[in-house]
Amino acid sequence: MARSPIHPRIRHLALIGNFLPRKCGIATFTTDTYTAFAERYPGIQVDVYAMDDLPGHYAYPPQVTGSIAQNDRSAYLDTARKIEASGAEALWIQHEYGIFGGAAGELLLALTDRVSIPVIVTLHTVLERPSSDERRVMEALIRRASTLIVMAEKGREILKRVHGVDGSKIKVIPHGVPDRAFADTAAFKPRFGWEGRDVVLTFGLLAPNKGIETMIEAMTSVVAEHPNALYVLLGATHPNLVAHEGEAYRDRLLAQVQAAGLDHNVQFVNRFVEQSDLLDYLQAADLYVTPYLNPAQITSGTLSYAVSMGKPVISTPYIHATEILADAHGVIVDFADSAGFAREINRLLGDADARSALADRAYTRGRTMLWARLAERAVAQIDAILDEKPRRITRSSNELPPLSPVLTAVERMSDSTGMLQHSIYSVPDRRHGYCIDDNARALILMSKIDEVDEAVRDRWTAIYGGFVQHAWNPDKRKFRNFMNFDRSWCEDEGSEDSNGRAVWALGVTARDARAQKHRDWASVLFDETASIAFDLGSPRAHAFAMLGAAAMAEAHPGHALSREILTRFGNELVALLERTRRPAWSWFEIVLAYDNARLPEALLRAGRALGRRDFIDTGLETLAWIVQRQTSPEGRFRAVGTESFGREYAEPLPFDQQPLEAQATIDACLAAHDVTGDRRWADEAMRAYRWYLGANDLDTPLASVADGGCFDGLMPTGLNRNQGAESILALQLANCAISALSKGNKSVAGPELAVA
Repeated sequence: MARSPIHPRIRHLALIGNFLPRKCGIATFTTDTYTAFAERYPGIQVDVYAMDDLPGHYAYPPQVTGSIAQNDRSAYLDTARKIEASGAEALWIQHEYGIFGGAAGELLLALTDRVSIPVIVTLHTVLERPSSDERRVMEALIRRASTLIVMAEKGREILKRVHGVDGSKIKVIPHGVPDRAFADTAAFKPRFGWEGRDVVLTFGLLAPNKGIETMIEAMTSVVAEHPNALYVLLGATHPNLVAHEGEAYRDRLLAQVQAAGLDHNVQFVNRFVEQSDLLDYLQAADLYVTPYLNPAQITSGTLSYAVSMGKPVISTPYIHATEILADAHGVIVDFADSAGFAREINRLLGDADARSALADRAYTRGRTMLWARLAERAVAQIDAILDEKPRRITRSSNELPPLSPVLTAVERMSDSTGMLQHSIYSVPDRRHGYCIDDNARALILMSKIDEVDEAVRDRWTAIYGGFVQHAWNPDKRKFRNFMNFDRSWCEDEGSEDSNGRAVWALGVTARDARAQKHRDWASVLFDETASIAFDLGSPRAHAFAMLGAAAMAEAHPGHALSREILTRFGNELVALLERTRRPAWSWFEIVLAYDNARLPEALLRAGRALGRRDFIDTGLETLAWIVQRQTSPEGRFRAVGTESFGREYAEPLPFDQQPLEAQATIDACLAAHDVTGDRRWADEAMRAYRWYLGANDLDTPLASVADGGCFDGLMPTGLNRNQGAESILALQLANCAISALSKGNKSVAGPELAVA
């Protein structure tokens, strides 16, 4: 059912485009759009975010909520966060090439990919032959947009033909125009000193593609028949042109006028005029001309304004002109045809009846393009999008039973060398090769998973263990991390975190591997390599090494190296907390990052291994703090988004959410349950686990039940549908942890923990 334009559904809209006082057509259009909404729909809140090519230069009016520095990617991300937090229901973007930063304006995509609301894009230019960058960016924007708005039917046709866009996604809404009564030119001419003159007007920012040279040449023939004719060029030189060459272009035009002896018949009005003044200028003109040279120009606000004022228009056949002037609503002459312009100008200046009839037809067409009509049409499209948006359907936690651990997706991503890092959807992407981070995690999984054929376990344990062994570089006393697909190493030593994870995997394998031969191997390599932990500086790398040391201490009670790692780094974490603690900040660092819960988990496991109550108390305090910040207002697990990283003493942001965070939280909560016996921690582990199953901000499962795959994360717009090694392993290790909880303590797990 069509919604009444008087009572729209949309109540809060975000609007992006240039805005006055920036001097350009898009700024005028966005400002007029805002004004039209404010007048037609005062109940709709419109937040304006102005694109800013000169940050700090413009004195924006109060209507502007914020500005976006054109070439600053962080400004786009910050604006996306503001839009998300504002409660806006839809985002409307005015798109023009050149006003967004990056190659072909690609920085805009950083913003659109970070908002979850529907996006509507008005395309002020649609290119017949886009460059590779222009095509890439435009097609990404097309995929993200719910609706594309163009101002001419030709725009729809180009989008369908060049980009393959479904026609139902494209809406044609003509350029808006102001509402003014039709007026006699004689009443306005005295204001400008044009009494007794036949005035031909061109309006807009002066630039070489406007075809002004054609009109100056035509004026020689016009003046021969109408000596009182005056050609007025109204508008400042385009700011980009001024920045590049000053007023050199205007000076060339003045020289052409002087050489033709037209000083009395051509007038330059070198200023950017406000709308009310512009309309007065238009109503004082007898004819309006647009001699533009670009046949692909799909929108001309100046042409629309001239038609709305009832001006007889003579134009070249660019796209917008051929549509708006069709059916005898204007006159078309060929590009660069000065003789044609002279002929048609002389004809209309010499025939008052023909001129009057053409003016009447133009004014009638203009009534269909008023700004109020644009606002109504836009609201109708936005409401249609909101009506189509599926409502969130939430399920009870008891309807989300845990999954059984399976190796299908792990094996899909693995070969005889090890586990590949990345995928394109579910297909391994060999370009990025392997890393020790993933192979260390896969090695841990081989010790954790229960329901697997022992021959299969033995094979993959040897492969993942072999990768870790080969990664050890005794000359550097560090593990390498990244390996190309051709088995060549990309480095001599890997990151601190990758070295910490390698030590972690060796400790767990030494304790948990099902075969003695693998436990023996891991124990020996741990003893050979684990002292590298003392060269690491990162708290997370220390935490990973502590997790390995805690496991090794269980496998070999009294293990001196493990106890030293646990003691030294445990003390350092406690000291870190004391240095960074604030009244509302109980955390080891002044920022949040990835794998956060591993820090309290390391303290909890160290405290248990060493009998250190202070470690346990600190682990419980910080775990409770991070769990609270990983809880959405609806009480669901909300992984700390990657956009949160590096923001000092700041609350976490919700996107992008990655599977690694849920797994770390599960393990940390189960460590807390182990040392306290408190059911609360088992419940927290289950809440984090159900994030994989769909109990998350988007009500969208990340787990692929059929094969054990896992999507790479939650973005504001939905799933990252790639299934990389880290995500698959996070899910399968989480499955193992929850399965072990279910089997080991039915009274704590509860009936809902029965494994599917």
